[in-house]
Amino acid sequence: MAEANFHLGLQTMKVPMSLHAENRKRLVTELQSKAAGSIVLIQGGESETLHSTDRERLFRQESYFHWLFGVKEPDCYGAIDINTGKSILFVPKLPESYLVWMGKIHPCEHFKELYSVDEVHYTHQIASKLEKLKPKSLLTLHGLNTDSGNHTREAAFDGISEFTVNNEILFPIITELRVIKTAKEIDVIEYANKISSEAHKEIMTHIRPGMKEYQLESLFQHYVYARGGCRHVCYTCIAASGDNASTLHYGHAGAPNDKTIDDGDMCLFDMGGEYYCYTSDITCSFPANGVFTEQQKGIYEAVLKSNRAVMEACKPDVSWVDMHLLADRIQLEELKKLGILQGDVEEMMKVRLGALFMPHGLGHFLGLDVHDVGGYLGVERKKEDGLKSLRTTRNLKENMVLTIEPGIYFIEAIIRQALNDPTRACFIVQEAVEQYYGFGGVRIEDDIVITETGCRLLTDVPRTVEEIETHMAAGRNANEKVLL
Repeated sequence: MAEANFHLGLQTMKVPMSLHAENRKRLVTELQSKAAGSIVLIQGGESETLHSTDRERLFRQESYFHWLFGVKEPDCYGAIDINTGKSILFVPKLPESYLVWMGKIHPCEHFKELYSVDEVHYTHQIASKLEKLKPKSLLTLHGLNTDSGNHTREAAFDGISEFTVNNEILFPIITELRVIKTAKEIDVIEYANKISSEAHKEIMTHIRPGMKEYQLESLFQHYVYARGGCRHVCYTCIAASGDNASTLHYGHAGAPNDKTIDDGDMCLFDMGGEYYCYTSDITCSFPANGVFTEQQKGIYEAVLKSNRAVMEACKPDVSWVDMHLLADRIQLEELKKLGILQGDVEEMMKVRLGALFMPHGLGHFLGLDVHDVGGYLGVERKKEDGLKSLRTTRNLKENMVLTIEPGIYFIEAIIRQALNDPTRACFIVQEAVEQYYGFGGVRIEDDIVITETGCRLLTDVPRTVEEIETHMAAGRNANEKVLL
């Protein structure tokens, strides 16, 4: 009998359900010495409607639940017996009306085979089925996501008050396991990177001055879904041109990628497709017309040098804070060479001048969430400018997956503030930096996995100035018609 898997046909990836069985086994191994006799109980994501209407949101599974069970349906629960490793899925018993509006109602056996779990029951049976197992306690998930500031949703069901509940043990253990990826998980993340990389290359091929930013966003979304089965993107697409590229999270509801792209604009496209809930996060920066000006080339190559230096230095036991500082130092050195800054770079580092041009952190964990969990397990957040925006301050470990995304941005209002601060103004060549007002910014974001001796690049897009110009020129020669 063939192994159960998730697969969307055509050229999309088959993901084996053994990925989740391996995750459950890892969790049981960690819990056996700490909570023998207990049962893990976790609640999946719920179906919901939009505001006060009956319009359903497009469902996306809760990440911890997906990590353990890989279930695509909403309103489910999962349990794992720590003593035996037995996996139990609880699915809702659907009303007969579901058959008319939503389709076939499957029996429990269907879900047992689909997700390769040991048992499947209905959610209204949770209390009775768990009571028969006589658990020492139920381990529920409760903890803080340090990226969002939100807590995980703790499982609840009718009858839970009859059980001893422990909500302290599970969160730090399962979160740390999510930080260190298995080979099967890395394969899916690499697939998401592959299809997203191709979509970014498609954008470089088809972009033309005069188009709207959202048209390129649309092209990306179409490509990753049509070619790769990525129904979801991992975050709101950033399709920024010109000065919009200096807004770190451009593309939101108040600025919905709606500018007309001008000839001469520098573009910054930060987009990632999501496959089977596993994410990618790639940023490409390039000139709208396919040819870098000297000004654009100087800033771009400064960021690329920073990106590649960090990539070369990443390996187990290296501090992520040190990687951020390395990126800062290189970019300050390059800005000095371009005549935008002056003075001693080490003195610039002391006043955190790098945060003026790169106010965000160097990168973040990547996995089932684009800003993946575990960044501040057992470590403290830094307080200095720039460093306080890091999403982790941990040392690197083998099989961590992270983004490397240095950037240089010319945010006029922030630069003008710095020019009024004597401790920073002394390093800024005012007449030079003013030539970059309206430039926007450059970010180069790649996804990597830490290996035994270094790191492996998962992203595959043109990166040097020559590669980008060659790729964009070839696209123009092969496709003279503008894609609308």
